[in-house]
Amino acid sequence: METRIRSVFLGTVLFALANTGYAQQQDEPQAQNQTQSVIEPELQRRDINESNIDSENFEIGLFAGILSIEDFSSDPVIGARLAYHVSEDFFVEASYGKSEAGRTSFEILSGGAPFLTDEERDYTYYNLSLGYNLNGEVFLTRNLVFNSATYFTLGAGSTDFGGDDRFTVTIGAGYRLLLTDYFALHIGLKDHIFNSEIIGEEKTTHNIEYGLGATFFF
Repeated sequence: METRIRSVFLGTVLFALANTGYAQQQDEPQAQNQTQSVIEPELQRRDINESNIDSENFEIGLFAGILSIEDFSSDPVIGARLAYHVSEDFFVEASYGKSEAGRTSFEILSGGAPFLTDEERDYTYYNLSLGYNLNGEVFLTRNLVFNSATYFTLGAGSTDFGGDDRFTVTIGAGYRLLLTDYFALHIGLKDHIFNSEIIGEEKTTHNIEYGLGATFFF
């Protein structure tokens, strides 16, 4: 009887071990299949047509706009600018502009003698400024992108107006869109600040200029 019990117990153990080995053999292919079933993502790279400034550091161009002369009228202004890009962020700019002041509201309403002669109404300026770029990009389509920059300028120069040359501080801001590697469009705002006593006591005047321009890099 005891021998029979031992035989049954031994058979049960062997059967359990056999089933365990079989189960391990069944699990290994499943693990291999799970490893082999990992899918690598296929990324499609899109080509972007981007205008870049090459090695050209000089920029030259023309601009036109409106100059609002304090105490006088707002009149057209035209001019030229030349810039040297010291780095991607900083540039130095020289600009020249010309306008002609209209009559003051007092001259129009009173009908009296004008404050200035026709020659004294000529308004010309030149200045030298330091500029700083905040560079960016403009996406017109999925594959077409243009370089751009919002920039700020601070400078000084001289303004010839009212028969006198006046030391002038200029503060400006603008936006540049580079259409090709050498041609750009600009929109800008600039304040020409100088002291004037044309219509009374001397005071600090702010003469705001709004302009559009085009420049070439070379």
